[in-house]
Amino acid sequence: MKKKNEAVETVLCERVLSAEEVACISVQIQQELEAYIDPVKREYLPRFFKTGKGQYGEGDKFLGVVVPNTRQVAKQHKHEPFGVMATLLQSEWHECRLCALLMLVERFKKSDEKGKKEIYDFYLSQTGRINNWDLVDLSAYEIIGFYLQNKERSLLYKLAGEGTLWEQRISIVSTWKFIRNRDFSDTLQLADVLLLHPHDLIQKAVGWMLREIGKRDKAVLVDFLETRYNRMPRTMLRYAIEKFTPEERARYMKRSWREHVC
Repeated sequence: MKKKNEAVETVLCERVLSAEEVACISVQIQQELEAYIDPVKREYLPRFFKTGKGQYGEGDKFLGVVVPNTRQVAKQHKHEPFGVMATLLQSEWHECRLCALLMLVERFKKSDEKGKKEIYDFYLSQTGRINNWDLVDLSAYEIIGFYLQNKERSLLYKLAGEGTLWEQRISIVSTWKFIRNRDFSDTLQLADVLLLHPHDLIQKAVGWMLREIGKRDKAVLVDFLETRYNRMPRTMLRYAIEKFTPEERARYMKRSWREHVC
């Protein structure tokens, strides 16, 4: 039997709002975020997330709110309808989009299988607005990875092969959930799909996931690298071997450099 507050939350989650109500709640959430604005962060974050002309985050705007505070607001609003989250995801403000994703993550944790499927589908419908690396990294494995743990995973290969830059990052970062269960096969196969990707944001993500495998089973990572280290972008390789000894790292990087030169 559900507790009384859980029943109330379910009703709130399922209620239908007018467009005016959705707009009002969305404004309220933004105002709650604005209460946490840090002027120093507001100046620093656009540079950190590369928002200049021609950079990967071009045009993104920041209120100057740190993630713990954004998460706090998200937890308070996790049961708002999808319309509110969709509105926040359309915001020009990075923190509003992140808040919407963290609302989904928090709601996903408490949902039954039907609710998880609805969140999974909604998330995939919004990938055009999940458009910076932190937005991906703080949500993809918690929703996509978790949902696909015991399911067919062809979606990840479609995103990796045909998706946008951010969808490609979603595909590989989602496998972090599998890695934590010592399920490495899809990460390794997706790493092969993305092995020669030209963008450093994908190279770093692939290297990061390979490193996570190595933290759990170094032999698996070494075996993967043995036939690929000389083709991998050096950024990807450097991220993958970060936990190796200094001597091992130097040996791999030297071998990689020689192969690239030759």
